[in-house]
Amino acid sequence: MKHSESLLLVMILLLGSISGQAQGKLLSPTDAQDVRKSISEAAKSVSSVEARFTQTKELSVISEKIISKGDFYFKKEKLLRWEYTDPFPYLIILNNDRIYVKDEDKENHISLQSNKVFREVNNILIGAVQGTLLSDTKNFQCSIIDLGNQFQATMVPLSPRIKETLSEIILYFNKNDYTVDKLVMREVSGDYTKIEFSDRKVNQDISDAKFIIP
Repeated sequence: MKHSESLLLVMILLLGSISGQAQGKLLSPTDAQDVRKSISEAAKSVSSVEARFTQTKELSVISEKIISKGDFYFKKEKLLRWEYTDPFPYLIILNNDRIYVKDEDKENHISLQSNKVFREVNNILIGAVQGTLLSDTKNFQCSIIDLGNQFQATMVPLSPRIKETLSEIILYFNKNDYTVDKLVMREVSGDYTKIEFSDRKVNQDISDAKFIIP
């Protein structure tokens, strides 16, 4: 997989323990369906999200965890901006069916129509932010655990293409507003990525300039 594709997968892309089973109550299929419906309904009222994020990645080939920080922007319907600021600048913009990646002086433009991997990654990311991913029974099997102040939704891929890279995606929804507090992606290789959101602002005005692709 190309370097830029791997980084986009790392992005996706919103735990009690990285290494073990989270403690909580596993919801029945009926209760889980009710939670999925509540999350989906709440997401319909969200037109934009702005937040800080901290990304932690653990690779089997590196002993130390890789920690990155930056700013996240989302605006309906399909506008996303991931701007890494620490430890080095890295920018990813998704604007409908186009992706722009800037790594220092290197720039890359990608069309989702011509790249199935990016198209599926984009669908997952948009679905996670908009709360529709939990209802994607075609590509994922979903189970939900009540952790007290959060719902933990574990998404196991059914799509052969997604299963080639990811073993599961775990989303943590805040019970107060059903927004994503945290997400964890486990790769087939055993590596994982955790992204935690903070200083979240919902339905604030975000300029379209944030999503312009040069």
